[in-house]
Amino acid sequence: MTARLVLAAVVAALFLLRSPPARGHAFLEHAEPHVGSTVGATPPSITLTFTEEIEAAFSKVELTDASGRRIETGALEHPESNVLTVSLPGLVPGSYTVNWSVVSVDTHATDGHFTFTVKGS
Repeated sequence: MTARLVLAAVVAALFLLRSPPARGHAFLEHAEPHVGSTVGATPPSITLTFTEEIEAAFSKVELTDASGRRIETGALEHPESNVLTVSLPGLVPGSYTVNWSVVSVDTHATDGHFTFTVKGS
């Protein structure tokens, strides 16, 4: 066997033995209202779509205003395996922060936050 064939066999074996990409962390894929967006009026709800299935019982979504005061939202809903939603009360014009934390179905926790602005009329 030539050195070139041995090298090719070793490289092929390494590709076959490598670990698959890590999975298990549910990251925010999409949000409504959009991350960093400005909306003309209060949206009816906040909807968060994640990259993986999540356990709603161990997840939360909170909304705060620009001064950090918590805004009371509707109950957390879990309409799809990777979606969370909360309804919103009427919001005054200003900046709002959505804080979220979720646990994926394989028990990995992730969290994050983003802002959006209500412009008002």
